[in-house]
Amino acid sequence: MWRYRGWLPILEGEEPVSLGEGMTPLLRAAALERELGLGRVWIKDESKNPTGSFKARGLSAAVTRATAAGVTRFTIPTAGNAGVALSAYARRAGAAARVYAPADTPPTILKQIRAYGAELILLNGHIGDCGRASREYAAESGAFDVSTLREPYRIEGKKTLGLELAEQLGWRVPDAVIYPAGGGTGLIGIWKAFKELRRAGWIGENTTRLFAVQSSGCAPVVKAFEAGADRTEEWKDPVTVAWGLRVPAPLGGKLMLQALRDTGGGVVAVSDESLCSAQAELCSELGIDASPEGGATLAGLRELLRRGQIKRGEEVVLFNTGAGWLYR
Repeated sequence: MWRYRGWLPILEGEEPVSLGEGMTPLLRAAALERELGLGRVWIKDESKNPTGSFKARGLSAAVTRATAAGVTRFTIPTAGNAGVALSAYARRAGAAARVYAPADTPPTILKQIRAYGAELILLNGHIGDCGRASREYAAESGAFDVSTLREPYRIEGKKTLGLELAEQLGWRVPDAVIYPAGGGTGLIGIWKAFKELRRAGWIGENTTRLFAVQSSGCAPVVKAFEAGADRTEEWKDPVTVAWGLRVPAPLGGKLMLQALRDTGGGVVAVSDESLCSAQAELCSELGIDASPEGGATLAGLRELLRRGQIKRGEEVVLFNTGAGWLYR
């Protein structure tokens, strides 16, 4: 990831807090191209990051910048993968971490958090409840809160998703990107990266349409987009097996909606049944051990094709944001 240090918040002479994150595979899915009649289908497999998900990018950047400023204690609320990433990068930096997670988070994820030496606090509820507890702890203790979009650097790490994708495609961008939207930093980061690359003259003027996919059991971005609203409202009683999508009140909701509309993209909600089926298909048919969120992108692609929002012959990139084994 830090090959792009000229685009990232790091000063000359500084060393990043890194575990080798980034430059994950961009895998062509020829079987899906034939089945769906698309020009190219690519899967950006973020499960190959050091902590098993795309969260490694944002937390590497955030911990790098914070520890350079003297931070020695961190706190974070998590639906799972962000907690694993902070635990690892804080340990890499020699800092302490406290992670607040829902009590029903998949046990493998909780084991990973503990394995990296973080203090793990389990709460009954969802990530919003964990966020409130994390902010209270930060206020009381002085720990640095690295919650999504409550500090400026995680988004810069996520921006490398777009920088890297453009480089892997030969400094061009696809017709469409389908991204599983929970907190929103990945989607916003890609949007930001493409805008910066276009402004610098590294890519052409063509715009990639960004599509957000959510679970029908927690779809605040889908609801707001379809209602023509400019911000999201909290989704009551969020329920989904895709833990990274169980974010009922995303702080980045307004920016996500702006990114989707700015690029001429859209939204789609899929059932847990369909995203789990697609997750299994990615594993059994393509050899990609995808997370449920990754499965949601394939299920979303099929629905967007059915609606005519993705056209036959187009080039599409699906983001698998994490590893399936973390959920087992």
